[in-house]
Amino acid sequence: MPIPMREVLHRGREFFMGQSNVHEAAERICRTLNEMGIPYALCGGLAVARYGSQRMTEDVDILLTHEGLRRFKERWLGVGWVEQFQGAKGMKDAYSNVKVDVLITGEIPGDGKTSPFGFPAPETAAEPDEDGIRVLKLRDLIELKTASGMTAPHRPRDLDDVMRLIEANHLGKEYALQLHPYVREKYEELWNYAQASHEDE
Repeated sequence: MPIPMREVLHRGREFFMGQSNVHEAAERICRTLNEMGIPYALCGGLAVARYGSQRMTEDVDILLTHEGLRRFKERWLGVGWVEQFQGAKGMKDAYSNVKVDVLITGEIPGDGKTSPFGFPAPETAAEPDEDGIRVLKLRDLIELKTASGMTAPHRPRDLDDVMRLIEANHLGKEYALQLHPYVREKYEELWNYAQASHEDE
């Protein structure tokens, strides 16, 4: 059954005002990780929004190390968070029923095998925002999303996110030099598409 338009508009208004259950779930897990001293980085759609490109998302993406995930689960599974399924990395916020997808340092983005680099260590790849939530740095976000979109055809949104981040942050074509060589050519291609989108306006 289609979702009634009134509900769609209500959800959208809550989300873009930062008052959705997704935002609440993100704040809850980030606050808890901060209190435990566990290194993490907020990733995914919420990180994209942090850098000026607003879009709705239905889950929270968190970068952790294996040790950080172990410590968190040891303390909090069954007390505020539950596994998405038995033995899964990912969890659900028991209060909001929002999925928390966990990315692990060293794992390969996209198809899980092609990219020559993996997810970075959250200790160095994140910086706190004004609320103390540690967000993946822009360079790492662009690098990972570009690699993901290049190697996983079912994830075209990652490439669209990169285009929107280029526009929102007024990045130049030379920004490619800050990125891993593997993604530079694709970044330049997306940069060109981003400029073309302005010409169509």
